[in-house]
Amino acid sequence: MKEITVLMSTYNGEKFIKEQIDSILNSKDVELQLLVRDDGSSDQTLSILNDYQSRNKLSFYQGHNVRPAKSFMELLYKAPNSKYYAFSDQDDYWSQDKLSTAINCIKSYGQEPALYFCQTQLVDKDLNSMKTIYINPRLTFGEALTYQFIGGCTMVFNQSLRDIILKFAPNYQPMHDVWIYSIAQAIGAHIFFDPQPHILYRQHSHNAIGQGYSRFEEWKRRWKRISNSEHERLKRAKELKIGYYKMMSQENKSILDKAILSGEGNLWQRIIASSDKRLKCSSKITYVLFRISAIIKTF
Repeated sequence: MKEITVLMSTYNGEKFIKEQIDSILNSKDVELQLLVRDDGSSDQTLSILNDYQSRNKLSFYQGHNVRPAKSFMELLYKAPNSKYYAFSDQDDYWSQDKLSTAINCIKSYGQEPALYFCQTQLVDKDLNSMKTIYINPRLTFGEALTYQFIGGCTMVFNQSLRDIILKFAPNYQPMHDVWIYSIAQAIGAHIFFDPQPHILYRQHSHNAIGQGYSRFEEWKRRWKRISNSEHERLKRAKELKIGYYKMMSQENKSILDKAILSGEGNLWQRIIASSDKRLKCSSKITYVLFRISAIIKTF
């Protein structure tokens, strides 16, 4: 059994994927295996993956195009047993100490569920540093229900947490990283945030999800998500209740119920529930928009 399995989802990634794979394979002080699922590429991605596989550098398979969330979750279900798991995008660049640092931060928790994530360093398509958005999360369950800030490409978690994640398959599949972080918070897993970047998070025209927007653009993007809401956060909260309520503390059950009431109660109930201080998050923009979304019933 390898110490850590890195799970990569690819889609038409020929431009940057070699650089990313090489950075993963150059990781120091860990024994790793790289498992790749291609999400229906039509460029040279498959040829590149075939080359690495022929040299026993990775294993890969191709599936239908189901987009990142379902692709990464399928990888997690199919992954071999390991002590730890990590997700990888196809276009970033990892520091050699990324995985070993993460493992050292959570290995003391033994068989208890644990998750690590870190700050990212934004770079342009040529890996030149860009102005970075620094996060300072509260690391609370309430914040996890209202604020989507975690990058799956920085996450490392242990076998115990993976076993819990796989106990329940939601009908509505949120983004894999937000979903897994929400589960970890809901069931009281050990969570470690590293403010030191160990990954160059490449920004380019084909990012599935990017960063580096101005404050004005960030407001616009978040308002658009709320005004055109498909009730993503409410659906995620309700899936957590179906799958993990019995595993949650009384406090977390109360927080989850307040979040759900913020989305589907009557107007007065939504106003009162969304004012619960346990739902506060570290981003003032996000918290203001959460309160508005509760009032206009788009949470």
